[in-house]
Amino acid sequence: MIQTRPIRRDDYATWLPLWNGYNEFYGRGGVTALPESVTAVTWERFFNPLEPVHAQVAEKEGEVVGTAHYLYHRSTTRIESVCYLQDLFTSPASRRNGVARAPIESVQQDSTAAGVRRLYWQTHQDNTAARSLYEQVARHHGFIVYALDAD
Repeated sequence: MIQTRPIRRDDYATWLPLWNGYNEFYGRGGVTALPESVTAVTWERFFNPLEPVHAQVAEKEGEVVGTAHYLYHRSTTRIESVCYLQDLFTSPASRRNGVARAPIESVQQDSTAAGVRRLYWQTHQDNTAARSLYEQVARHHGFIVYALDAD
């Protein structure tokens, strides 16, 4: 059985390998890894009540096997805020056992309790394993994401 809960400071040692695995999955590893300062600031944001960034962990038999990071933000198409599930990652050994589904459902419950009616996320088009789950729990609206980063 998978349990989800808010992240705690004492989760750092188990969260960090998941965070690094997530970043490596999306090509941010080795020479292209995020600066350590980004990881440090991200971690601190989870515990700052002034930040809209939240984190949960998924546990199986007391072991942290997944993480979800999400944030609330305003929208021009809704009065209430929306929730963006920015990062979702599970340990490779625990995949296909409901570990990713549990945080999605938990974040949705938190969002609903906060008055939010839309939870959304994005993934790479080649992430077929994750997309097979996402197709079951959500609706793809057909949007393609573009990003323009300052150098």
